[in-house]
Amino acid sequence: MWERFSYYGMRAILSLYMIQSLLYNTAFTSTIYGYYTGLVYLTPLLGGYIADRYWGNRKSIVTGGILMALGQFSLAFSSYLYTPPNASYAYSYFLFSNQEIFFLIGLFLLVIGNGFFKPNISTMVGSLYSKNDERRDSAFTIFYMGINVGALLSPLIVGGLGNTGNPSDFMYGFIAAGIGMIIGLIIFIISKNKYLVTPEGESVGKLPSHLIESHENCDGPLTKIEKQRIMVIFTLAFFVIFFWASFEQAGISLTFFADQSVDRVISSLNYTIPASWFQSINPLFILLIAPIFATMWPKLRKKGLEPSIPLKMAIGLILLSVGFMILLPAARMIDAGSSSVSPLYLVGVYFMMTLGELCISPIGLSMVSKLSPLRFSCLMMGVWFLSSAASNIIAGLLSSLYPEPGMPIPTLLGIQIAGYSSFFMIFIIMSALAALFLIIISKKLSKMMHGIQ
Repeated sequence: MWERFSYYGMRAILSLYMIQSLLYNTAFTSTIYGYYTGLVYLTPLLGGYIADRYWGNRKSIVTGGILMALGQFSLAFSSYLYTPPNASYAYSYFLFSNQEIFFLIGLFLLVIGNGFFKPNISTMVGSLYSKNDERRDSAFTIFYMGINVGALLSPLIVGGLGNTGNPSDFMYGFIAAGIGMIIGLIIFIISKNKYLVTPEGESVGKLPSHLIESHENCDGPLTKIEKQRIMVIFTLAFFVIFFWASFEQAGISLTFFADQSVDRVISSLNYTIPASWFQSINPLFILLIAPIFATMWPKLRKKGLEPSIPLKMAIGLILLSVGFMILLPAARMIDAGSSSVSPLYLVGVYFMMTLGELCISPIGLSMVSKLSPLRFSCLMMGVWFLSSAASNIIAGLLSSLYPEPGMPIPTLLGIQIAGYSSFFMIFIIMSALAALFLIIISKKLSKMMHGIQ
């Protein structure tokens, strides 16, 4: 929870910090954001391998937490070095000032730290249950609900402290994110020996997985069944790229839209809602809806109606596509000259996003923990997050097409993205097509899972 508080708090203000304090334009901001968040999900391959072969989960998690806390404080120091510019100008390149250098150091530490943290914390959740425990999907949904408490609170606290309209105040937001990571580390170190145990009471995460005694032949070659199950992980990881490339617009283009085109003024209170606060809507819905999903899957299973894992993910893509359809009327109003639209449009988008996310993310984490051979469990979790790496880079590149007054009209595959409605249509079409193809091959993938539900 505290790690998500740290990460999502920083994410809530990151693009705004680049625009308002580092003075980057929206296209350059989107590109940096995409590559940064992409690398965040690429390094779990390295962190998962080191945990599997050398360190184990616990040491990797502590190392990652320390590096991420240092990264947040480096971003805070970058903000501390902010000086008001002599002229108003939006940059599309690095100046490598002292402020920028500490900004880049902070992002680097966060990237490396997350690589050690993310695959190992998720793998440990699966290790708390026996291999064939049917409660695992619901357990990951509850886990997902718990960490989203942090994702809910962080944009409110970190955004409230940093996104004040004063570019120098971002420092306080980054400091709060760093403190959150330290709190999480302290709780983990104090409590890990008591709570991180198997159903038989054995410690989880102390040793690399290849040293853990198991009925599997950890030194032998992969069997045919293991190879097919790994192929399912790779295939589904490819399809969820299209989901996350759309979903991650929350931190970039949807934040731009909230900042520039949504009516955020509460007249009766004479108060303007910070644009970063809209990123709390998604985790709020997760907290409200995740318990329903956690109880729904077992009930559907008992009735023989539970969708297969591939079909659950296809449903998630469809729900995401419908979410962006909700935004189309608002986009058309802005294209037609309206200065602002109701915030309820964004609420609707985030609601449908959340439904889609609950069909994909916790289900995917559970799926990887069940299909992976024990000796490659953390590495396979890293492979799963590799899809998020690719999708975040794509998300940043697509967000760079976001309409910006006074700039040339961008194109995608030869098609002009002339307005907000055509921009958001990208995500409607992309998600729907991915869902269609996944539905077509879902039965084949289910067979390749060899009994794993």
